[in-house]
Amino acid sequence: MSAQVSSIDELKTTPWSGGKSPFNVEYGKMMMWFFLLSDAFTFSSLLIAYGALRFSSNSWPAADLIFQSVPGMIDHGAPLVFVGLMTFILIMSSVTMVLAVEAGHRMARKEVVTWMILTIIGGFMFLGCQALEWSHLHHEGFWWGSIPHDLKEYFREGDALSTTYTQQFANLFFTITGFHGFHVFSGVVINIIITINVLAGTYEKRGSYLMIEKVGLYWHFVDLVWVFVFTFFYLV
Repeated sequence: MSAQVSSIDELKTTPWSGGKSPFNVEYGKMMMWFFLLSDAFTFSSLLIAYGALRFSSNSWPAADLIFQSVPGMIDHGAPLVFVGLMTFILIMSSVTMVLAVEAGHRMARKEVVTWMILTIIGGFMFLGCQALEWSHLHHEGFWWGSIPHDLKEYFREGDALSTTYTQQFANLFFTITGFHGFHVFSGVVINIIITINVLAGTYEKRGSYLMIEKVGLYWHFVDLVWVFVFTFFYLV
């Protein structure tokens, strides 16, 4: 006697029936989402701490007065130009990662390698820009536990000069951007390993480039976090 399946238990296969279970996700991909969720809590706590200090203060260093240099080219007079370039580089690296994932779906190994290499180059360029920015700020006197002696050029006219708030800004800036930079560096290392595997034909043999999609999730997360860091530190 064959078992009868009720109409409610039948797998719906039409485009509008929603027959595929939303929980039918590959294990590694689900674990990546869990990791990104936990990491989002960490970044959120750091940015909330910064926001709480920033908006509870009666004066705060002005971002367009601090970040107005292009290291190696312009010392003053180009507010947020360099960080805008950094942001553009990171966003473009996210675009190349999308193209790598798309090429993986088509099993186009050479295209995957090309887009992954461009993503890696973008990551290194962003890290290089961040190193230049850190070096410039350190040269001006900003560091963990250290701020410039003359604060007038970093506050707007009429604002009270505060060594306490300036130090809080410096500590949180280097902590949060450094934590994000560590994530970018980790992503670059992972992307290099994955690219080596692609060249070795590892995923071709498996018949799937799902690993590219997993590392792509991480890379897009890093880019998204930078949008919030950019907004909090450079625009607000």
